[in-house]
Amino acid sequence: MAVAAEVDVLVVGAGVAGLACAQDLTAAGLRVRVLEASDAVGGRMRTDVRDGFRFDRGFQVVNTSYPQMRARLQLSELYLRPFSPGVLLHTPRGRLRFADPTRTPRLAADLLPGRLASLRDLSALVMLSARDLLAPPRVLKHAADRTTRTALADAAIGEDLVERLFRPFLSGVFLEDELETSSRFFHLVWRSMLRGTLCLPARGVAAVPGQMAAALPEGAVVLGTPVEQLTVDGVLTALGEEQPAPAVVVATGPGAAAELLPGLDVPAVRSVTTYYHAAPASPLAEPTLVTDTARRILNTVVISEVSPTYAPRGQALVSTSVLGADERPGREAEIRRVLAEVYETDTDGWEPVGVYPVAEALPAMVPPWPLSRTTRHSPGVYVCGDHRATGSVQGAMASGARAAREVLADRRGGTPPDARAARNG
Repeated sequence: MAVAAEVDVLVVGAGVAGLACAQDLTAAGLRVRVLEASDAVGGRMRTDVRDGFRFDRGFQVVNTSYPQMRARLQLSELYLRPFSPGVLLHTPRGRLRFADPTRTPRLAADLLPGRLASLRDLSALVMLSARDLLAPPRVLKHAADRTTRTALADAAIGEDLVERLFRPFLSGVFLEDELETSSRFFHLVWRSMLRGTLCLPARGVAAVPGQMAAALPEGAVVLGTPVEQLTVDGVLTALGEEQPAPAVVVATGPGAAAELLPGLDVPAVRSVTTYYHAAPASPLAEPTLVTDTARRILNTVVISEVSPTYAPRGQALVSTSVLGADERPGREAEIRRVLAEVYETDTDGWEPVGVYPVAEALPAMVPPWPLSRTTRHSPGVYVCGDHRATGSVQGAMASGARAAREVLADRRGGTPPDARAARNG
Protein backbone atom coordinates (compact mmCIF):
# COMPACT_ATOMS: atom_id res chain seq x y z
CA MET A 1 0.00 0.00 0.00
CA ALA A 2 1.41 3.39 -0.96
CA VAL A 3 2.21 5.72 1.91
CA ALA A 4 0.10 8.87 2.01
CA ALA A 5 2.14 11.86 0.89
CA GLU A 6 2.68 14.76 3.29
CA VAL A 7 3.57 17.07 0.41
CA ASP A 8 2.36 17.63 -3.12
CA VAL A 9 5.80 18.06 -4.70
CA LEU A 10 9.32 17.04 -3.74
CA VAL A 11 12.07 19.20 -5.21
CA VAL A 12 15.51 17.55 -5.28
CA GLY A 13 18.16 20.25 -5.00
CA ALA A 14 18.15 23.69 -3.38
CA GLY A 15 20.02 25.63 -6.02
CA VAL A 16 18.32 28.66 -7.53
CA ALA A 17 16.42 26.49 -10.05
CA GLY A 18 14.91 24.32 -7.32
CA LEU A 19 14.19 27.31 -5.08
CA ALA A 20 12.47 29.20 -7.90
CA CYS A 21 10.33 26.15 -8.62
CA ALA A 22 9.46 25.80 -4.93
CA GLN A 23 8.58 29.49 -4.68
CA ASP A 24 6.10 29.31 -7.57
CA LEU A 25 4.51 26.05 -6.44
CA THR A 26 4.13 27.39 -2.90
CA ALA A 27 2.56 30.59 -4.23
CA ALA A 28 0.05 28.40 -6.09
CA GLY A 29 -0.97 26.77 -2.79
CA LEU A 30 0.90 23.47 -3.06
CA ARG A 31 2.78 21.83 -0.22
CA VAL A 32 6.45 21.62 -1.26
CA ARG A 33 9.51 20.07 0.33
CA VAL A 34 13.01 20.79 -1.00
CA LEU A 35 15.62 18.09 -0.29
CA GLU A 36 19.21 19.33 -0.38
CA ALA A 37 22.23 17.02 -0.05
CA SER A 38 24.67 19.60 1.31
CA ASP A 39 24.69 21.72 4.45
CA ALA A 40 23.31 24.92 2.89
CA VAL A 41 21.17 26.10 0.01
CA GLY A 42 22.58 27.56 -3.18
CA GLY A 43 24.08 24.76 -5.27
CA ARG A 44 26.93 26.50 -7.08
CA MET A 45 25.96 29.86 -5.54
CA ARG A 46 27.75 29.38 -2.23
CA THR A 47 30.06 31.64 -0.24
CA ASP A 48 32.62 30.50 2.33
CA VAL A 49 33.82 32.83 5.09
CA ARG A 50 37.31 32.22 6.50
CA ASP A 51 39.76 34.44 8.37
CA GLY A 52 37.77 37.56 7.51
CA PHE A 53 37.61 36.78 3.77
CA ARG A 54 34.56 35.87 1.69
CA PHE A 55 35.15 33.29 -1.04
CA ASP A 56 32.43 32.72 -3.60
CA ARG A 57 32.71 29.20 -4.96
CA GLY A 58 33.86 30.36 -8.35
CA PHE A 59 33.70 33.88 -9.77
CA GLN A 60 30.04 34.87 -10.06
CA VAL A 61 28.13 38.11 -10.45
CA VAL A 62 24.59 39.42 -10.09
CA ASN A 63 23.15 41.09 -13.20
CA THR A 64 20.43 43.58 -12.25
CA SER A 65 18.78 43.30 -15.66
CA TYR A 66 17.81 39.65 -15.23
CA PRO A 67 13.97 39.56 -15.14
CA GLN A 68 13.88 36.58 -12.81
CA MET A 69 16.11 38.26 -10.24
CA ARG A 70 14.09 41.47 -10.33
CA ALA A 71 10.86 39.52 -9.88
CA ARG A 72 12.02 37.20 -7.08
CA LEU A 73 14.47 39.20 -4.98
CA GLN A 74 14.52 42.33 -2.89
CA LEU A 75 17.68 43.63 -4.55
CA SER A 76 18.04 46.44 -2.03
CA GLU A 77 18.41 43.86 0.74
CA LEU A 78 21.39 42.29 -1.03
CA TYR A 79 23.39 45.52 -0.60
CA LEU A 80 24.75 45.21 -4.12
CA ARG A 81 28.17 46.63 -4.96
CA PRO A 82 28.73 47.39 -8.68
CA PHE A 83 31.63 46.57 -10.93
CA SER A 84 32.88 49.30 -13.22
CA PRO A 85 30.80 49.32 -16.43
CA GLY A 86 33.57 48.07 -18.64
CA VAL A 87 36.69 45.94 -18.72
CA LEU A 88 40.45 46.49 -18.74
CA LEU A 89 42.33 44.56 -21.42
CA HIS A 90 45.91 43.51 -20.75
CA THR A 91 47.62 43.61 -24.15
CA PRO A 92 51.21 43.56 -25.45
CA ARG A 93 50.75 47.32 -26.04
CA GLY A 94 49.82 47.91 -22.44
CA ARG A 95 46.48 48.23 -20.72
CA LEU A 96 43.44 49.34 -22.73
CA ARG A 97 39.99 50.15 -21.38
CA PHE A 98 36.67 49.19 -22.93
CA ALA A 99 34.11 51.31 -21.10
CA ASP A 100 30.47 52.12 -21.74
CA PRO A 101 30.69 55.77 -22.90
CA THR A 102 27.06 56.40 -21.93
CA ARG A 103 27.82 55.60 -18.27
CA THR A 104 31.42 56.69 -17.83
CA PRO A 105 32.29 59.20 -20.56
CA ARG A 106 35.42 60.33 -18.68
CA LEU A 107 36.85 56.80 -18.99
CA ALA A 108 36.11 56.31 -22.68
CA ALA A 109 39.32 57.73 -24.15
CA ASP A 110 40.44 54.32 -25.40
CA LEU A 111 37.35 54.21 -27.61
CA LEU A 112 38.87 56.89 -29.81
CA PRO A 113 39.62 55.33 -33.23
CA GLY A 114 43.06 53.80 -33.48
CA ARG A 115 43.49 52.83 -29.85
CA LEU A 116 41.21 49.91 -28.99
CA ALA A 117 39.91 49.50 -32.53
CA SER A 118 39.60 51.11 -35.92
CA LEU A 119 36.77 53.50 -36.78
CA ARG A 120 35.21 50.76 -38.92
CA ASP A 121 35.22 48.23 -36.08
CA LEU A 122 33.95 50.78 -33.57
CA SER A 123 31.09 51.66 -35.90
CA ALA A 124 30.23 47.97 -36.29
CA LEU A 125 30.36 47.55 -32.50
CA VAL A 126 27.97 50.48 -32.01
CA MET A 127 25.53 48.99 -34.52
CA LEU A 128 25.71 45.55 -32.90
CA SER A 129 25.17 47.01 -29.43
CA ALA A 130 22.31 49.26 -30.52
CA ARG A 131 20.51 46.33 -32.13
CA ASP A 132 20.88 44.11 -29.08
CA LEU A 133 19.96 46.94 -26.70
CA LEU A 134 16.80 48.04 -28.51
CA ALA A 135 15.47 44.92 -30.23
CA PRO A 136 12.62 43.07 -28.47
CA PRO A 137 13.97 39.93 -26.75
CA ARG A 138 11.79 37.71 -28.95
CA VAL A 139 13.67 38.95 -32.02
CA LEU A 140 16.99 37.87 -30.53
CA LYS A 141 15.55 34.57 -29.29
CA HIS A 142 14.17 33.57 -32.67
CA ALA A 143 17.09 34.63 -34.85
CA ALA A 144 19.07 32.01 -36.73
CA ASP A 145 21.40 30.27 -34.29
CA ARG A 146 25.07 30.11 -35.21
CA THR A 147 28.29 30.40 -33.27
CA THR A 148 29.22 33.64 -31.57
CA ARG A 149 32.26 33.94 -33.82
CA THR A 150 30.04 33.75 -36.90
CA ALA A 151 27.67 36.33 -35.42
CA LEU A 152 30.54 38.75 -34.83
CA ALA A 153 31.81 38.26 -38.37
CA ASP A 154 28.30 38.85 -39.75
CA ALA A 155 28.17 42.08 -37.72
CA ALA A 156 31.36 43.20 -39.52
CA ILE A 157 33.46 43.08 -36.35
CA GLY A 158 37.06 42.74 -37.53
CA GLU A 159 39.37 40.00 -36.34
CA ASP A 160 41.57 42.46 -34.44
CA LEU A 161 38.71 43.56 -32.20
CA VAL A 162 37.50 39.99 -31.80
CA GLU A 163 40.91 38.90 -30.53
CA ARG A 164 41.49 41.99 -28.41
CA LEU A 165 38.07 42.34 -26.79
CA PHE A 166 35.46 39.72 -27.52
CA ARG A 167 37.44 36.51 -27.35
CA PRO A 168 39.21 37.11 -24.00
CA PHE A 169 36.14 38.73 -22.41
CA LEU A 170 33.56 36.19 -23.59
CA SER A 171 35.84 33.29 -22.66
CA GLY A 172 35.18 34.25 -19.08
CA VAL A 173 31.43 34.43 -19.71
CA PHE A 174 31.02 31.21 -21.71
CA LEU A 175 34.00 29.29 -20.25
CA GLU A 176 35.31 28.41 -23.70
CA ASP A 177 37.80 30.32 -25.83
CA GLU A 178 36.78 29.45 -29.39
CA LEU A 179 33.58 31.54 -29.44
CA GLU A 180 31.57 28.46 -30.36
CA THR A 181 28.68 29.30 -28.02
CA SER A 182 25.17 29.91 -29.40
CA SER A 183 24.84 33.32 -31.03
CA ARG A 184 21.33 33.66 -29.63
CA PHE A 185 22.69 33.35 -26.13
CA PHE A 186 25.51 35.78 -26.92
CA HIS A 187 23.07 38.46 -28.09
CA LEU A 188 20.91 38.00 -24.98
CA VAL A 189 23.98 38.22 -22.73
CA TRP A 190 25.26 41.32 -24.51
CA ARG A 191 21.81 42.90 -24.17
CA SER A 192 21.69 42.12 -20.45
CA MET A 193 25.09 43.71 -19.89
CA LEU A 194 24.10 46.85 -21.78
CA ARG A 195 20.86 47.16 -19.84
CA GLY A 196 21.95 46.05 -16.38
CA THR A 197 24.72 46.48 -13.86
CA LEU A 198 27.04 43.68 -12.78
CA CYS A 199 27.27 43.55 -8.99
CA LEU A 200 28.25 41.52 -5.96
CA PRO A 201 26.09 41.18 -2.85
CA ALA A 202 27.92 42.51 0.18
CA ARG A 203 27.56 39.12 1.92
CA GLY A 204 28.60 37.12 -1.16
CA VAL A 205 26.60 35.44 -3.90
CA ALA A 206 25.15 33.01 -1.35
CA ALA A 207 22.86 35.87 -0.31
CA VAL A 208 20.80 35.29 -3.47
CA PRO A 209 19.65 31.70 -2.75
CA GLY A 210 19.60 32.57 0.94
CA GLN A 211 16.96 35.21 0.36
CA MET A 212 14.97 32.88 -1.89
CA ALA A 213 14.98 30.10 0.70
CA ALA A 214 13.98 32.50 3.48
CA ALA A 215 10.82 33.35 1.52
CA LEU A 216 9.64 29.71 1.64
CA PRO A 217 7.54 28.35 4.52
CA GLU A 218 9.48 27.31 7.58
CA GLY A 219 10.74 23.74 7.26
CA ALA A 220 10.22 23.61 3.49
CA VAL A 221 13.95 23.12 2.87
CA VAL A 222 15.58 20.06 4.42
CA LEU A 223 19.39 20.09 4.37
CA GLY A 224 21.78 17.14 4.59
CA THR A 225 19.35 14.87 2.75
CA PRO A 226 20.86 13.38 -0.42
CA VAL A 227 18.41 11.52 -2.65
CA GLU A 228 19.57 8.05 -3.67
CA GLN A 229 16.93 7.28 -6.28
CA LEU A 230 13.44 8.03 -7.47
CA THR A 231 10.75 5.48 -6.66
CA VAL A 232 7.26 4.79 -7.93
CA ASP A 233 5.82 6.83 -5.07
CA GLY A 234 8.48 9.53 -4.60
CA VAL A 235 12.14 9.30 -3.61
CA LEU A 236 14.47 7.20 -1.49
CA THR A 237 17.09 9.15 0.46
CA ALA A 238 20.65 7.99 1.08
CA LEU A 239 19.62 7.30 4.68
CA GLY A 240 17.12 4.72 3.46
CA GLU A 241 14.08 6.88 4.12
CA GLU A 242 11.23 6.82 1.61
CA GLN A 243 9.54 10.15 1.01
CA PRO A 244 6.35 9.99 -1.08
CA ALA A 245 4.91 12.72 -3.28
CA PRO A 246 2.67 12.80 -6.36
CA ALA A 247 5.32 14.82 -8.23
CA VAL A 248 9.12 15.03 -8.07
CA VAL A 249 11.22 17.81 -9.60
CA VAL A 250 14.92 17.01 -10.05
CA ALA A 251 16.69 20.38 -9.79
CA THR A 252 20.32 19.31 -9.62
CA GLY A 253 23.31 19.73 -11.89
CA PRO A 254 23.42 17.67 -15.09
CA GLY A 255 25.60 14.87 -13.69
CA ALA A 256 23.43 14.22 -10.64
CA ALA A 257 20.28 14.56 -12.75
CA ALA A 258 21.54 11.89 -15.16
CA GLU A 259 22.23 9.54 -12.24
CA LEU A 260 18.73 9.98 -10.86
CA LEU A 261 17.10 9.85 -14.31
CA PRO A 262 18.93 7.22 -16.40
CA GLY A 263 18.75 8.04 -20.09
CA LEU A 264 18.32 11.77 -19.54
CA ASP A 265 19.86 13.75 -22.37
CA VAL A 266 22.36 16.14 -20.77
CA PRO A 267 24.81 18.47 -22.51
CA ALA A 268 28.55 18.53 -22.17
CA VAL A 269 29.74 20.91 -19.48
CA ARG A 270 32.33 23.65 -19.10
CA SER A 271 34.58 23.74 -16.06
CA VAL A 272 36.50 26.55 -14.39
CA THR A 273 38.82 27.07 -11.44
CA THR A 274 38.97 30.27 -9.38
CA TYR A 275 42.08 31.14 -7.37
CA TYR A 276 42.03 33.64 -4.53
CA HIS A 277 45.08 35.59 -3.36
CA ALA A 278 45.41 37.88 -0.36
CA ALA A 279 47.58 40.93 -1.05
CA PRO A 280 48.90 43.47 1.46
CA ALA A 281 47.63 46.30 -0.76
CA SER A 282 45.23 46.54 -3.69
CA PRO A 283 47.08 46.22 -7.02
CA LEU A 284 44.28 48.10 -8.83
CA ALA A 285 42.33 50.83 -7.09
CA GLU A 286 39.09 50.30 -8.98
CA PRO A 287 36.34 47.60 -9.15
CA THR A 288 37.10 46.60 -12.73
CA LEU A 289 37.38 43.20 -14.39
CA VAL A 290 40.70 42.61 -16.17
CA THR A 291 41.18 40.22 -19.09
CA ASP A 292 44.33 38.96 -20.77
CA THR A 293 44.54 39.02 -24.57
CA ALA A 294 47.10 36.19 -24.37
CA ARG A 295 44.32 34.16 -22.68
CA ARG A 296 46.58 32.72 -19.98
CA ILE A 297 43.76 33.47 -17.55
CA LEU A 298 40.06 34.09 -18.12
CA ASN A 299 39.85 37.18 -15.96
CA THR A 300 40.95 38.69 -12.70
CA VAL A 301 39.54 41.34 -10.36
CA VAL A 302 40.40 42.84 -7.01
CA ILE A 303 37.19 41.56 -5.50
CA SER A 304 37.61 43.67 -2.35
CA GLU A 305 37.54 46.79 -4.53
CA VAL A 306 34.06 45.73 -5.68
CA SER A 307 32.91 45.02 -2.13
CA PRO A 308 35.21 45.78 0.84
CA THR A 309 33.28 43.15 2.83
CA TYR A 310 35.22 40.43 0.96
CA ALA A 311 38.48 41.10 2.83
CA PRO A 312 39.54 42.14 6.34
CA ARG A 313 40.70 45.68 6.87
CA GLY A 314 44.23 46.25 5.63
CA GLN A 315 44.20 43.45 3.03
CA ALA A 316 43.01 43.01 -0.54
CA LEU A 317 41.45 39.91 -2.08
CA VAL A 318 42.18 39.09 -5.73
CA SER A 319 40.01 36.61 -7.65
CA THR A 320 41.39 34.98 -10.80
CA SER A 321 39.71 32.34 -12.96
CA VAL A 322 41.17 29.90 -15.49
CA LEU A 323 39.57 27.41 -17.83
CA GLY A 324 39.14 23.85 -16.63
CA ALA A 325 39.11 22.17 -13.23
CA ASP A 326 42.83 22.87 -12.88
CA GLU A 327 44.64 22.37 -9.56
CA ARG A 328 47.82 20.75 -10.81
CA PRO A 329 51.00 21.32 -8.76
CA GLY A 330 52.69 24.59 -9.61
CA ARG A 331 49.59 26.07 -11.23
CA GLU A 332 49.08 28.69 -8.53
CA ALA A 333 52.66 29.93 -8.91
CA GLU A 334 52.19 30.19 -12.69
CA ILE A 335 49.06 32.25 -12.20
CA ARG A 336 50.79 34.54 -9.71
CA ARG A 337 53.51 35.22 -12.30
CA VAL A 338 50.87 36.14 -14.87
CA LEU A 339 49.17 38.41 -12.34
CA ALA A 340 52.46 40.20 -11.70
CA GLU A 341 52.51 41.12 -15.38
CA VAL A 342 48.80 41.92 -15.61
CA TYR A 343 48.75 44.14 -12.51
CA GLU A 344 52.28 45.47 -13.08
CA THR A 345 53.32 44.73 -9.52
CA ASP A 346 55.36 42.30 -7.43
CA THR A 347 53.17 39.34 -6.41
CA ASP A 348 55.81 37.34 -4.53
CA GLY A 349 54.25 38.35 -1.23
CA TRP A 350 50.72 37.41 -2.25
CA GLU A 351 49.27 34.56 -0.21
CA PRO A 352 47.15 31.85 -1.89
CA VAL A 353 44.09 31.66 0.35
CA GLY A 354 41.57 29.69 -1.69
CA VAL A 355 41.06 27.60 -4.81
CA TYR A 356 37.70 26.48 -6.15
CA PRO A 357 37.42 24.09 -9.11
CA VAL A 358 33.89 23.92 -10.50
CA ALA A 359 33.48 20.86 -12.73
CA GLU A 360 29.93 21.63 -13.92
CA ALA A 361 30.09 25.39 -14.06
CA LEU A 362 28.06 25.83 -17.27
CA PRO A 363 26.47 23.73 -19.99
CA ALA A 364 28.27 23.81 -23.33
CA MET A 365 25.75 25.86 -25.33
CA VAL A 366 26.75 25.02 -28.88
CA PRO A 367 24.24 25.86 -31.64
CA PRO A 368 21.53 25.05 -32.22
CA TRP A 369 20.88 25.58 -28.51
CA PRO A 370 17.26 25.69 -27.27
CA LEU A 371 16.91 28.64 -24.91
CA SER A 372 14.25 26.74 -23.00
CA ARG A 373 12.93 23.21 -23.11
CA THR A 374 10.25 21.22 -21.39
CA THR A 375 10.97 20.00 -17.90
CA ARG A 376 8.65 17.00 -18.24
CA HIS A 377 10.60 13.74 -18.05
CA SER A 378 7.95 11.10 -17.32
CA PRO A 379 4.56 11.09 -15.57
CA GLY A 380 4.99 12.94 -12.29
CA VAL A 381 8.73 13.51 -12.82
CA TYR A 382 10.31 16.80 -13.96
CA VAL A 383 13.86 18.09 -14.35
CA CYS A 384 15.07 21.69 -14.34
CA GLY A 385 18.30 23.66 -14.14
CA ASP A 386 20.46 25.87 -16.32
CA HIS A 387 21.33 22.81 -18.41
CA ARG A 388 17.65 22.81 -19.46
CA ALA A 389 17.72 26.50 -20.43
CA THR A 390 20.73 28.83 -20.53
CA GLY A 391 23.91 28.81 -18.51
CA SER A 392 23.10 31.72 -16.22
CA VAL A 393 21.27 32.55 -13.00
CA GLN A 394 18.43 33.82 -15.19
CA GLY A 395 18.36 30.53 -17.10
CA ALA A 396 18.36 28.41 -13.94
CA MET A 397 15.53 30.39 -12.34
CA ALA A 398 13.55 30.42 -15.57
CA SER A 399 13.85 26.64 -15.86
CA GLY A 400 12.63 26.27 -12.28
CA ALA A 401 9.70 28.54 -13.09
CA ARG A 402 8.87 26.44 -16.15
CA ALA A 403 8.95 23.27 -14.07
CA ALA A 404 6.44 24.83 -11.68
CA ARG A 405 4.16 25.83 -14.56
CA GLU A 406 4.26 22.34 -16.03
CA VAL A 407 3.62 20.67 -12.66
CA LEU A 408 0.57 22.91 -12.16
CA ALA A 409 -0.65 22.32 -15.71
CA ASP A 410 -0.41 18.56 -15.32
CA ARG A 411 -2.28 18.69 -12.02
CA ARG A 412 -5.06 20.55 -13.81
CA GLY A 413 -4.91 18.10 -16.70
CA GLY A 414 -4.10 20.65 -19.36
CA THR A 415 -1.54 23.08 -20.68
CA PRO A 416 -1.74 26.60 -19.23
CA PRO A 417 -1.56 29.75 -21.29
CA ASP A 418 2.07 30.73 -21.11
CA ALA A 419 1.43 34.32 -20.08
CA ARG A 420 4.62 34.46 -18.03
CA ALA A 421 6.88 33.06 -20.72
CA ALA A 422 8.27 36.41 -21.78
CA ARG A 423 9.33 37.21 -18.21
CA ASN A 424 10.58 33.75 -17.38
CA GLY A 425 12.74 33.31 -20.45
